[in-house]
Amino acid sequence: MLGFRVAPLDAQPLKQALLDVALQPVWRVRPSCSQGGVMTPPKAALVTGGSRGIGAAIARRLAADGVSVLVNYRADRRAAEEVVTAITAGGGRAAAVQADVADPVQLRSLFDAAEEYFGGLDVVVSSAGVGHSSPLAQTSDADFDAVFAVNARATFVVLREAAHRLADGGRVIVISRAGLPPRPGGGLYAASKAAGDALVRAAAQELGPRQITVNSVLPGATRTDMWTRRSSGAADDDAVASRTALGRLGEAGDIAEVVAFLASNAARWITGQAIAVDGGLT
Repeated sequence: MLGFRVAPLDAQPLKQALLDVALQPVWRVRPSCSQGGVMTPPKAALVTGGSRGIGAAIARRLAADGVSVLVNYRADRRAAEEVVTAITAGGGRAAAVQADVADPVQLRSLFDAAEEYFGGLDVVVSSAGVGHSSPLAQTSDADFDAVFAVNARATFVVLREAAHRLADGGRVIVISRAGLPPRPGGGLYAASKAAGDALVRAAAQELGPRQITVNSVLPGATRTDMWTRRSSGAADDDAVASRTALGRLGEAGDIAEVVAFLASNAARWITGQAIAVDGGLT
């Protein structure tokens, strides 16, 4: 029996709640992934919010580089299964674990799961997020708590757990938001992401002596399910695309490529940065 508890939102037995696909052998004793600040295989990654959108693209892209990936999902198990299936069909190694990152206990359980499966972690990508749009005067205390629980506190918990659990020479990447002034109705969302960015800068200084890099990635307008729900349609998409230097909306794969770079050896001298990936929007 594995030594962690799957979050209670999925009532199926543990062996069904964890999609253990092509994960043998498991590394029980594992050296540091760092040799002079350079990561060495095998590598394992946790991607929160990894079942859809940018998170799913990141999980697949890391797997393409030979990284074993733990795909976190909150409610959409089928989408998480599809990500795992795509990875394993390509010869990669992956599993999916349900957890609501708004709950610190459930979020910590993801690190437990990664340690059980992979023997440790080298890369953590905090991709789970929640949007919100309403004027501040119409925003409730409950709205504030819900948005900050996912976009700020979960980032804090990820960084704290990474400090304890990540191998020396590891990588932490937090998905934030484009560095534009918030529009009317976007203040709460912008503030929650800004809090996460501040935590990233602090963690980069604190974890630097262990050669762990910590960075934020700031996507611009990116074609995802979240974008589709917020967009008014093609005219709105075209208007935003026209504001970018490259004249288009971003795709999830555009963000995933930058995350894969930051997770690689090539990015070992980059830390504490907020990297805009927005086609020149900002």
